[in-house]
Amino acid sequence: MSALPNTATGPVLGVEHTRPDFDVPAGACDCHVHVFGPHDRFRLSHDRLYMPGAALLADLIAHQRTLGLDRVVIVQPSPYGTDNSCMLDALRQLGGKARGVAVVDARASAETLHDLQEAGIRGLRINLETAGVTDPLAARRHLEETAAQAAPLGWHIQIYADLGVIAALHDVISGLPVPVVFDHFARIRGAKGPDQPHLAALLSLMHSGKAYVKLSAPRRISDLPDHADAGEIAKILASANPERLLWGSDWPHPGARPGIARDPNRMEPFHTDDDGLALNRLNAWMGDADLMRRILVENPARLYGF
Repeated sequence: MSALPNTATGPVLGVEHTRPDFDVPAGACDCHVHVFGPHDRFRLSHDRLYMPGAALLADLIAHQRTLGLDRVVIVQPSPYGTDNSCMLDALRQLGGKARGVAVVDARASAETLHDLQEAGIRGLRINLETAGVTDPLAARRHLEETAAQAAPLGWHIQIYADLGVIAALHDVISGLPVPVVFDHFARIRGAKGPDQPHLAALLSLMHSGKAYVKLSAPRRISDLPDHADAGEIAKILASANPERLLWGSDWPHPGARPGIARDPNRMEPFHTDDDGLALNRLNAWMGDADLMRRILVENPARLYGF
């Protein structure tokens, strides 16, 4: 995947994405995407909570081109469990412009982890939120086991968890031998503002340099059409430590819908988020080209080893 021009290429998975209205810096990275399918080649886990549609590598490349992005981080989605084959196939085809975050079990061998490193993996994901894990003791064991796997390779661990769980584990996270990345605004609720419970614990982890936060999927923390309250949270996080912010689109936008039960045997449509609009919104929130370069280029390059 070579540097891709900042030109529109039409709909991606049926969604028209707005073109960026600012100069996207060279080397800009989308730090949170998924690839799904083809399903007849990459089988979904029997234990999945939902059934995604197909979001193929060709679709991802078109998405990157539309947004003028040069680099990408593919994150293992929960419907594949610990079978990283789909993501690894995409990494092989994308080459040095892509990195990955894998999911492995506690029995993964050193040889398996080394092979993942060679393929472009730079982190391990723990998805506590989707799995419904709210017990800090259970989460602590998972964190410590995963950090022990990641540390020898210089990887980070990426956590999707509720802000209250993060706060309960503050001291544990501070003592881990690896950096930590929190998905999707660390589940800070936009409507609750800067004084909400547990936010201080997250900011402490950012101040110390221990934790990164992905400014991704504001739909998951904000009910406003323009996600303005998520923008206020983004500004608070930027003030805490601008060197610990990342941006991700969350393409192709899987996720539950309010009031609709998830069915692992029924195809769940992706959300139709406009990622060009999301990128423009981030630029307006930050209001500074140097800060945008940190978020889109420098911070990902440091963390993922581009």
